[in-house]
Amino acid sequence: QVRLVESGGGLVQAGGSLRLSCAASGRTFSGYAMGWFRQAPGKEREFVAAITRGGDKTVFVDSVKGRFSISRDNAKNTVYLQMNSLKPEDTAVYYCAADELTSILVLGRGDYWGQGTQVTVSL
Repeated sequence: QVRLVESGGGLVQAGGSLRLSCAASGRTFSGYAMGWFRQAPGKEREFVAAITRGGDKTVFVDSVKGRFSISRDNAKNTVYLQMNSLKPEDTAVYYCAADELTSILVLGRGDYWGQGTQVTVSL
């Protein structure tokens, strides 16, 4: 079992930045690829970014490429999502997830999920 807890969400003006954190506990963090997802009101959950177990490869949805970055600190059992140049359409609840396979996260699935953190981007 892996427990995931997101933090760092909030209200920010368009063009601003936020850094989300996801702290993991339970099984060996380095044994899991990690991903970030988001769900806006009235929309389906969307894959945002993923990072491999060793942190050597990352994947992003096209809409955030060049603005968001994902990183992990296996010593701290934490994955981060740095969000820059935020837009109102980035407003959503952001979730982190863990799976042994990065490919599974990219497909929108994962073994373990956090409760989410709200990100609101105002004009």
